[in-house]
This record gives sequence, structure tokens and C-alpha cells, in this order.
Amino acid sequence: MADEHNHNDGHDHGDDVELIEAGTTPAADAAPAKKGPEQTWRTYAPAGISLVLLMGGIALDYFKLSWFRDPVRLIWYVAAYLPVGWPVLKRAWSSILRRDVFTEFFLMGVATLGAFAIREYPEGVAVMLFYTIGELFQDAAVLRARRSIKALLDVRPDQVTVLKADKSQLVAAATVAVGDVVQIKAGEKVGLDGTMRSESGSFDTAALTGESVPRTIRQGEVVLAGMINRQSVVDMDVTTPYQDSKLSRILKLVQQATGRKAQTQEFIARFAKIYTPTICLLAVLITVVPYFFVADYQFRDWLYRGLVFLVIGCPCALVISIPLGYFGGIGAGSKQGILFKGSVFLDVITQVKMVVMDKTGTLTKGVFTVQDVKPIHLAPNELARLTAALESKSTHPVATAILAYAGDTYQSVPVEGVEEIPGHGLKGRVDGHDMLAGNAKLLQKFGVPFDEALTRSPYTVVMTAIDGQFAGHFTIADELKADAADTIRRLQQEGIRTVMLSGDKGAVVAAVAKQLGIDEYYGDLLPEDKVKQVERLQAALAANPKAKLAFVGDGVNDAPVVALADVGIAMGGLGSDATIETADVIIQNDEPSKIATAVAIGRATRRIVWQNISLSLVVKAIVLILGAGGLATMWEAVFADVGVAMLAILNAVRVQNLTFK
Repeated sequence: MADEHNHNDGHDHGDDVELIEAGTTPAADAAPAKKGPEQTWRTYAPAGISLVLLMGGIALDYFKLSWFRDPVRLIWYVAAYLPVGWPVLKRAWSSILRRDVFTEFFLMGVATLGAFAIREYPEGVAVMLFYTIGELFQDAAVLRARRSIKALLDVRPDQVTVLKADKSQLVAAATVAVGDVVQIKAGEKVGLDGTMRSESGSFDTAALTGESVPRTIRQGEVVLAGMINRQSVVDMDVTTPYQDSKLSRILKLVQQATGRKAQTQEFIARFAKIYTPTICLLAVLITVVPYFFVADYQFRDWLYRGLVFLVIGCPCALVISIPLGYFGGIGAGSKQGILFKGSVFLDVITQVKMVVMDKTGTLTKGVFTVQDVKPIHLAPNELARLTAALESKSTHPVATAILAYAGDTYQSVPVEGVEEIPGHGLKGRVDGHDMLAGNAKLLQKFGVPFDEALTRSPYTVVMTAIDGQFAGHFTIADELKADAADTIRRLQQEGIRTVMLSGDKGAVVAAVAKQLGIDEYYGDLLPEDKVKQVERLQAALAANPKAKLAFVGDGVNDAPVVALADVGIAMGGLGSDATIETADVIIQNDEPSKIATAVAIGRATRRIVWQNISLSLVVKAIVLILGAGGLATMWEAVFADVGVAMLAILNAVRVQNLTFK
């Protein structure tokens, strides 16, 4: 704050964790939390068993052992099929019961059972095995990134201290009535909304605003649940029931926003709605129609040809190339310190046309540093030495910044008679001189003249006086991250509009936005204000259904908008647990330039996936034509399908070797 220098305990930005009981997103549903050796074994054992039995069966077929014939051969391959095929058949049956017949599960089920019907058992097993392995590859990446949103931790205190008849009593926060007096000890979280009863108190407001400057709240002013008392014991009058507190509303916002998140369907599921019934219809026609045109029609022969066509039509290359393509993109992101919580977000991020960002902890470091020192009749290092000596008696973040700037120079300076003046600053005797260090109100209180223009600075200004004379000032601000400006430039070069939303003062937000060249910015925002702004910006993009909005944040206060955005991006190094768990993409090293890199990785991945899809469909179409004409045998079809799958795998891996800025 430019006009307020309060001395009390500081805190690390974003260290408060807020929990929400919310509905899961599609990615969460696709990747349930599986932990422990038993669950890991159950996850990978079916594919492992099926692979071993399939390889063994192929080897036995090769040697043509006399005992390895039906029914032994059938039993062997059924044993190989069931671990991977049974779950798919169950999902196909469940879809049928929901009147959604033609799904990819249905096609794979019919195709593989058809393969068994014509005694091409290895192909039937291989189709299911390839599909299962593809799913496991994607799940393996997602499981490392995603825990259910239900695992978030609500940090609202369950109990609070209520004062009744001058006696304190610890009671459940949910039972406190409006009008009760609650006592809040130093370092304790506020459990309910109310008004300050004591003369004043200093509070860490990061849970609500995300900003790192503590706020002084005076008698009669509002105190909100989620704030942390950083000074001395204070009392407040409760004005709102527990379930209606500001923090409770933030939790509800996250839950509602998560429920509204766009559910992007996987391409293969959409494609199967057309492809599956078409292949099934063609297979039936190939079997039946020749009856009316072929003189020596044999049902068994044409049934065989129809089933061959159905097996060829099974989208084996598709079901393995798509998840592996996205898996490659997820791997490429990991190398860059970017964690995508599912393949769907690699797709959606390619459509982002607007990136909305928080300020503190996202574009700035969230740590106060001395930006400028302007002494009067003193050397800058001498003013820093004397001021740091006085500030060493405080734990305020501003004091910490001055101490860091001064280094060890102040440690031998004698300091005595230090007095803290709440809401103003410090007074004391330093190296034999009377000294003041604080805001404008402190100097006015002691009648020290100073340049009034300093009060109009958007940043925190610490003014000093020595022996009643103005001695200079320090400009203290949150430092921009080294790559913040490059981030904005790269996003704008890609045609992406940049917006900054912050709980900080409007003047500070404007100064940062102009310094970075941000297109649009808003300050003085509470969490619900950020939600309204994002909803407004999304409405502005609604004219183009393919234009998506991404929000980047790190504090608990950002969790509702991170959940509401089409792509929620969290700064994972210093960000709060609530925001990280709610986000779809995590920047693990807190570098904002990785936002542009994430977009580049998403576009490269999508390009490779579509290359795989195109290759698979073209080859599939050619082989289907040959199969329908009786020119392709089952083994030729298997070779073509597996060959395309291997090419798709190699192409998918290629994304991990691409170079991104």
C-alpha cells in the first residue's frame, strides 16, 4: 500500500490451502486416483497377462504343435482375450442399455468376437490389447497429474473462541450465532465474517485477494473468514452465519464453476458415432447382398468375407495413435515444466484466443523488493543502513525487503527505544539519532514536511526522517518475473488477447499492465468480481464457438476462475494447493513464458494427432476396399493395421523431440 506501512508478521504468498467438495471434471473422471502397490498391480496386470498369453499363443501357432488346436487353442486365446476384452464388452453393453449402441466399444466388441467366430483369435486379442495399452499410456500420464477435486482441503477452522460473560469458550464454528463475540489470537485463521470490535488489527488477506501486503482493519470495519490475524489478540462481532461467509462462498464458486467446465469429447468417440454403424452396415451388406447377384452364393464364404471386413474396419490404429499422440504431447510438456492434466486440454489450449492472468505470483514474484532509494543529504547505502537497523525490529514484509536490500550493514548499528505506531510505522533512536520510518501519516503525525507527490505513487513508499528532518524514501514493489514481458509479447504475436485481473490496487495494476503492454486490466477485485469479469469476457468470445479463454493464477482466490475458464492454468511452484488441484494445466517452475510454450505444444500435438488420424483413415479405406473385394486376407489386414499403428506410434513420439521456446 502506498499510504500505509503496518508492522506485523508477514507471510508467504499463497501458503493457505482451501478445500472444496466439488464435482469432478472429465479429466478427473478419466483418471481416478489410484495409489498403492495393490491398485497399481490391478491396473497393469490385465494387459500384462494378455500380452504374455498372446505372444505365447502366436509362438505355439508358429510351431504348429499337434496339441495346440481347438478347443485348446480357443481356450488359450479366450484366456488372453478376457483380461482386456471383458471391460470393453461391459462398457459396450452399458452403452447399449443407455440406448447408445454404436460406440467404439461396440465396434471393437463385434469386430473381436467376429474374429473369434472366424477363428482368427490373435487378431481379436491384439485389437483389445492395443486399445488397453493406449488407455494405460494416457492414464499413466494423467494419474501423475490429477487427483480428484474432492481431495482439496478446506482450511476454515472447525472451532472458534467465543466470548460470553467475559469467559472464552471453544465452540464449533458452525454453531456460532450472528451477534456473538469471537476472539482471534495472533496467527489464527478467522472462521466467520464479522466487524472489528477491538481498536485495530493487522490481517493477512491472501486467501481472499491473493495479495501479499497485510491489511490494517480498524474498529467497525469488516473482517472476513479466511483472513489470518498477524498481530495481537483481537475481538470481532459475528455478522454472517458460518455457511454464508465469504470463504464458504468461494468454495461454492469453485464447485459451481467446475460443474460448468466445458466437456470436450474425445475425437474417437465422436467419430465412432458415424464410423461404427457404417462399418457394421457395410459388413452386413457384404454378407447378404451377394445372395441376389452371385449364382454360386455360399453363406459361409460371404459371412467370412463380411467378418474379415469388420475386423479390418476395427479402428486399431486410431485407438492407439490418438492416446499415444496426446501422451507424447503430455511428455513434451513435462520436459518444459508444464503438466497437462489430460489430453483434452492439449486440444482446447490450441483454441485459446484470450489469456486472463492474475498479477501477484503469476506475472510478479509475489515478494517485495526495494525498487528505488532516494536519500536527502545522505548516501543511499547509509540511509539503507540506518533504516534497516530500525526495521530489523519488525517482521513486516516491507521491513524484510529493506533488510534484504541493506544486507549485513545494519547489524552493528545501535537501536533503542523502538515504538511501533499501528497503521503508521516505527519510531526509535538509531545510532544516536531520533528516526522515523513509515508512511505519510507517520511523518504528518510528527510534523515532518515531505514531498506530497510521494503519496500518489502506486507502489509502497517508506518515508524516513532523522532528527525531525525528511531523510529520503524507499520505493518498494512486487518484482516482475524476468520473462513476464516476453510472455505478453509471444501471446500477442499468436493473436491472443491478454487481460490482467488482480485484487491489488488499481493504480498498481495499471502501472504493471502498462509496463508489460497488457491489452486489458482490472484491479481492486475480490474473487466474485474475478468470476464476473471472466464470465463477461467469455460472453464476449461466445460469437466464435471455437474461441476459448484461459485463466492463469496461483492463489486460493484464483480457484473459482481457474475452474470456470475453458483452460485453467496454475503456477505450480508457489501456487496454492486449491488452485493447483482445480487447474487443467500446471506451470511447474512458475515461469509465465511457459503459457505461450503450452499453446505451442498443444498446437504441435494436435497437428501430429491429425496426421495420425489421416494416415490411419487413408490406409484403412484402401484395405477395406481390398477386403470387400476379397483381395485382402486376414493376415494382410492385420499387417496393414499394425504397420499403420507402428507408424502412428513413431509419429506420436516425435512431438517429444521437437524444440519449443
